[in-house]
Amino acid sequence: MKVMDATEIRATLNEICQKIVSKNQDLSKTCLVGIQRRGAILAQRMSKIISRLCGQKLPVGRLDITLYRDDLSRISYQPILRNTNIPFSIDDKHILLVDDVLFTGRTVRAALDALLDLGRPARIELVVLIDRNHRELPIQADYVGKYLATSSSQMVELKVEEIDRKEEVVIIDKDGQNEF
Repeated sequence: MKVMDATEIRATLNEICQKIVSKNQDLSKTCLVGIQRRGAILAQRMSKIISRLCGQKLPVGRLDITLYRDDLSRISYQPILRNTNIPFSIDDKHILLVDDVLFTGRTVRAALDALLDLGRPARIELVVLIDRNHRELPIQADYVGKYLATSSSQMVELKVEEIDRKEEVVIIDKDGQNEF
């Protein structure tokens, strides 16, 4: 079942960025770090939106959390590694950690471990497009685009033009069929 289309995704990202700009008077030490893959794409988009809103371009990095996952052995014996590319020091910076969907909190936990291996930020805030609850760890987003009520037997997927050649958020039953 489609829950957001391209227009709604754009509008939601704009709202999140407006909240970030209004909450943070000084963005000079603020950086965006997106969790690979779709979180990294959202972080790039957010940097452009924030630049339009306040005239300040925020540095953007990509974070691969694959080797930090607590379920790595369940996923694959040869996991696909994507590169981490954070072309700036994170020491003493305000990091906006960006992900597409917040579910159990385990991805974010892995991202925090990976990020802290790279330095010591002054502050980390979590930005997610979708929060679907079902937390297994005490992790909460600071900026949320949309809350979705889902069952734990469903999946929520963000599809982006850059990877999927379409732009939408869908809820999918675990058997792979869209729910109608």
